[in-house]
Amino acid sequence: MYSAVEEAAGLLDIACSRDKLWPALTAFQDVIASPIVFNMVTKGGRIGDLSFDFMLPSSAGDPYAIALSHGLAAETDHPIRALFSDIQARLPVHGYGVDYGINGGFNKTYLAFPLGDLQGLAELDELPSMPDGLTAHRNSFTRYGLDGKVSALAIDYAHRTWNVYFNGLAPEHVERKAVLSMLSEFGLPEPSEQMLGFAETSSALYTTFGWDSSKVERISFSTRTTDPSVLPARIEPRIEAFARNAPYTYEGDRILVYARALSPSEEYFKVAAYYQMAAAAHDRVRSAS
Repeated sequence: MYSAVEEAAGLLDIACSRDKLWPALTAFQDVIASPIVFNMVTKGGRIGDLSFDFMLPSSAGDPYAIALSHGLAAETDHPIRALFSDIQARLPVHGYGVDYGINGGFNKTYLAFPLGDLQGLAELDELPSMPDGLTAHRNSFTRYGLDGKVSALAIDYAHRTWNVYFNGLAPEHVERKAVLSMLSEFGLPEPSEQMLGFAETSSALYTTFGWDSSKVERISFSTRTTDPSVLPARIEPRIEAFARNAPYTYEGDRILVYARALSPSEEYFKVAAYYQMAAAAHDRVRSAS
């Protein structure tokens, strides 16, 4: 695993330190499960850190607790700590996930719902620890056809932010007029033509909220592809090298997920390359009907 991460980082000229990464691989070595993803973000015109994201079976327990027990994260007494246990106790969870920056360390914990049992907004809104952001935008999400399409939530304890992921979007959910209306209602700026065109091809989106505010901090649209030519490689040649050559272990073409994000201050993009994927995991990166 370390060799694969080092190879992926090398394609992007990102330093990969064994001293930084080995403790994480050791901490999770008995519970890492497919899919495993290399995920890079470009912001402000430059490539940021590379993270490796991986799933854990629900039997593994709270990934953040594992990180704490191995000194990979700092404990917090903030109310955000209650969100994981509330979801775990009240909703059907298929598995957990970790976003781990190879230089930045532990980023996020994911809770993924079964694709055959995507969650509704009412069930989430009833959680005792659910922040105000969902309640404030619940009617809007419903109006744009997103109720019953929640595939996962993610929690970033250090930054006190959380994400709600919607999967299985139909064309009417992401057509131009709907996207422009949605972004305006969420208080986000008008997107570029490139982002609008991309949004119309996407099958999933997610929103990011802070804990203490109901405003949408950013929104991301994403789509799966096996064609690296659709990625914005012309902006940065290393991204093309990553998309075409990132290591992977499954049969067939390399699976990529391309996302465009919009915040009040900028647009940027993300590229994820799936390194390892069990057959059952393929459906999680396809749109869910």
